[in-house]
Amino acid sequence: MAKKVVATLSKGDTKKLTKLIQAKKSEKTGAYAFRSKIVSTEIIKELLSKEA
Repeated sequence: MAKKVVATLSKGDTKKLTKLIQAKKSEKTGAYAFRSKIVSTEIIKELLSKEA
């Protein structure tokens, strides 16, 4: 039987973290490349407000 692994990104008084996945389109080939980072929630709110 497989075991389920649960990862916690924040414990106790630390900041709340979120996984951010960004897609960028290559100008040469037209293919998409995906980047993922773990950042705080405040940074994501700032990024989304800039894009809108």
